[in-house]
Amino acid sequence: MKEQLQALKQEAIEKIHQVQTLKELQEIKVAYLGKKGSVTSVLKGMGKLTKEERPVVGEIANQVRAAITEAIDNKQQVLENEALEKKLAQEAIDVTLPARPIKSGGPHLLTSIMEEIEDMFIGMGFEVREGPQVETDYFNFEALNLPKDHPARDMQDTFYITNELLLRTQTSPVQARTMQSYGGDKPIKMICPGIVYRRDNDDATHSHQFTQIEGLFVDKHVRMSDLKGVLDVFAKKMFGQDREIRLRPSFFPFTEPSVEMDISCKVCGGEGCSVCKGTGWIEILGAGMVHPRVLEMSGYDPAVYSGFAFGMGPERIAMLKYGVNDIRQFYTNDKRFLKQFHQA
Repeated sequence: MKEQLQALKQEAIEKIHQVQTLKELQEIKVAYLGKKGSVTSVLKGMGKLTKEERPVVGEIANQVRAAITEAIDNKQQVLENEALEKKLAQEAIDVTLPARPIKSGGPHLLTSIMEEIEDMFIGMGFEVREGPQVETDYFNFEALNLPKDHPARDMQDTFYITNELLLRTQTSPVQARTMQSYGGDKPIKMICPGIVYRRDNDDATHSHQFTQIEGLFVDKHVRMSDLKGVLDVFAKKMFGQDREIRLRPSFFPFTEPSVEMDISCKVCGGEGCSVCKGTGWIEILGAGMVHPRVLEMSGYDPAVYSGFAFGMGPERIAMLKYGVNDIRQFYTNDKRFLKQFHQA
């Protein structure tokens, strides 16, 4: 039996050295070490051995098993390494090839325009303030000198939630809230950007939801000339140093006097063309001196303090600056349109 075990060991090890695949190796393992394997079959005859022979044969059997197992493990490691190297060779990556370009997004055109406007006014000493989009009737209308019977309060213009709550129609309520929070004795220099809502039919120039940026400057001895100077700086920075501005009389309940600002047409240089409808000018925003009644309702003494306010639509600014002819293009999320302005 000792000779049989040693012969099986020698035979198994020779076969293990010759195998080429893991499958063949597994078959050898089962053939020699399995429940019905050669080594197991030999050991079934241990019952015929004497008491003295059994320990000796058992030790030899363990040595044979260990030797065969070690040979199988070593061969398995070799075969696995060879398989891995072959696979790596087949799947080699040429690191010198150029990588696939990664497509990156960019800020939306309206976001870029609003940030550009904010940066301009921050540079002139204005701070940025925000307020709620769901506003009270008082701050949206009454605090801005819009009485109950004013046409702007018509249900056709405003999204009412309750009799006293609504979706703000302008960002002006932020101005009223700020003035009241200052207690009527501190200067204010602020802009308030944000989304506003109006009951309007969507078309090329109108939307039920759009953005606004309004500004407010309240202090002692603020004059109309200060307003004109600020707006002139804004127009030149936004549209070019050769742009001219003009102020036309207008009416807004919360300013007196009120004006609308035009800029000279960049297409014709003020000579008149189809873009400016032959006038040489394009309307861009509304402004004026803060109405004394608005100052008074917010706690400021109109005999001591004065101020100016202005409001503009970033969509309108973007349409004029980049030649966009339909406001709806800002909200359709058409990548063909948006990607034109990644570098804008």
